Amino acid sequence: MIKKEFPEEGELVVGTVIKVQNFGAFVTLDEYPGKEGFIHIAEIATGWVKRIRNHIKEKQKVVCKVLHVDMTKQHVDLSLKRVNEHQRRDKIQEWKNKGKSEKLLEMVAKKIGKSKEQCYKDFAEDLIKKYGTLYTAFEEAAYDIDTLKKDGYKNSWIDTFEEIAKSNITIPFVNIKGYIDVKSWLPDGVKHIRDAFILAENSEYEDVEIKIKYVGAPHYMITVKAPDYKIAEDELKKAVEKIQNNIKQFKGECEFHRKLEE
Repeated sequence: MIKKEFPEEGELVVGTVIKVQNFGAFVTLDEYPGKEGFIHIAEIATGWVKRIRNHIKEKQKVVCKVLHVDMTKQHVDLSLKRVNEHQRRDKIQEWKNKGKSEKLLEMVAKKIGKSKEQCYKDFAEDLIKKYGTLYTAFEEAAYDIDTLKKDGYKNSWIDTFEEIAKSNITIPFVNIKGYIDVKSWLPDGVKHIRDAFILAENSEYEDVEIKIKYVGAPHYMITVKAPDYKIAEDELKKAVEKIQNNIKQFKGECEFHRKLEE
């Protein structure tokens, strides 16, 4: 696997603070072994920094933006203040995922009797090109190995890759909810409402869970658990439409609300 020697300008990097002085802080770059960067006091925080140690301390893990790289002088200028909280969280998670994927690949390599470097040459580099990161490839394998197989990965390592992925990665799920007001004016309206709910709780996806719970007539809460927000929102919409279409046949109506209507 070809690794960059230095980060690029504008890149977000994870570092560990090794020395704090009155004029700035020195940071080792965790993703670039042997390389250090410097955060000038003007790039520590917005506004006037009276005491630098109120903002940054030795051994602290930080996410910085690369301002300038001088490869001839082995010098990297960094900024702490130009990274917002959202960027910081995303970068830390990306860094953790990268570390975990490296360990998982080592496990795969050991089980199939190859070196990690050979695994990179044989398939890992190609997986990174295809899915963006090695961790994403492991996630895909843990979620549904057929995704990799449909993309042409059917080599001898694929079963071991799936085994390691499923044993070590928990696929994240999201939960969303909404509320529906359902009414039927027929004498047996309760039965028709119940039948509509049974229909709506069925999903074409095995890993999607839809539940409808009574709140207080005519209010019901509908919850959806799915692998991501897009699928969850789509399934919620489909479920509501099923209820609306079904209950109309029995002189009923259904209204959807994001929040419970009083």
